[in-house]
Amino acid sequence: MKQLRRRSTLVATGVAALLLVPAAVAVAGGNSAPADTSLRALASKQGLRIGTAVDAAQLGTNKPYTDIVADQFSTVTPENAMKWESVEPSKGVHDWKQADQLVRFAQQHGQAVRGHTLMWHNQLPGWLTTGVADGSISDAKLRDILHQHVTDEVTHFKGKVWQWDVANEVFANSWETPQPDGLNADDFWIKHLGSGIVADVFRWAHKADPKALLMYNDYNITGEDGTNAKFQAVYDFVKKLRAQGVPIDGIGEQAHLDTQYGFDARQYQADLQAFGDLGLKVAVTEADVRTFVDNATDQVPTDALAQYAQPYEFSELLKGCQLVRQCISFTVWGVYDGDSWIPGTFSGEGYGLLYDVNLKPKPAYSTLQQDLKLAAGTVRHAGD
Repeated sequence: MKQLRRRSTLVATGVAALLLVPAAVAVAGGNSAPADTSLRALASKQGLRIGTAVDAAQLGTNKPYTDIVADQFSTVTPENAMKWESVEPSKGVHDWKQADQLVRFAQQHGQAVRGHTLMWHNQLPGWLTTGVADGSISDAKLRDILHQHVTDEVTHFKGKVWQWDVANEVFANSWETPQPDGLNADDFWIKHLGSGIVADVFRWAHKADPKALLMYNDYNITGEDGTNAKFQAVYDFVKKLRAQGVPIDGIGEQAHLDTQYGFDARQYQADLQAFGDLGLKVAVTEADVRTFVDNATDQVPTDALAQYAQPYEFSELLKGCQLVRQCISFTVWGVYDGDSWIPGTFSGEGYGLLYDVNLKPKPAYSTLQQDLKLAAGTVRHAGD
């Protein structure tokens, strides 16, 4: 993910709201959380699925981790197990083991699966990138290989994946020079195959599994970077695809936040609603709220205000989804801080998830729990 480029401080009213967040945290996680107060149980009362990204290496080997995933969440996303480098490490040789294990786990625990991701410029297998770089894979051949990959993966999981992140992060950010249609000219797939490839991957995925929900997934598409330029580019492009009959069902807003930057919750909700008004379903797909910490091991916030800002911004993310009836799921990008992508990507930052480095629930957990309790029973979305 790209680091947001806008700095600002929370407004006075926001700070006041932060101070109202309770410091005490309700007992949660593992088998200690009563079923009727788990996040998944509370969310279900509002017709919403709440999920997490899952590290396949920890599932089943780390019991507290596994219990939290099973007890607290109603949808799971493979953090890496369905990415191309994982499922086809050698050309034509597939390895579905970890992804299949996650799907079985989800079936055993009544969870839906979000497939992540079919077309992305990162975590591609070495045989593919090397072949493109040395010219042994032409652009025409690359298109055929991508078509085969999408078909193979979606077919393998046909009927088992609820939502697919079909195309991921192909639009330019506000600080980059976009193509006229807003796509990133330097994106691996756009550069080699042109803008038409976005529509093609949706068509291929739909043909392989007509019942799966097909999503476009990206970050900064609800104004997090201080401008709505990327939102507008995605909105206009997807509206055009829909008019052409391209089978795109929804938009995934990643929602990676940082307490050092401003977050306009009203703009975020308005943009989610705008996508919904196009006839699309929307999902929050990779939520986390990072801040500066003392070190990557302990991840104690260095700013006392951050311990209030983190649950506050998480709450605003969830409430924005709750208030948009087309928002069908809310997924946190990881279970606990000790297994988070954040410290390795953003130097000096961390503390981004609902559970701390010791797998203990944080104020963000109890804040979301309270938000879900307050909204329980509210009829709010358009269904699955």
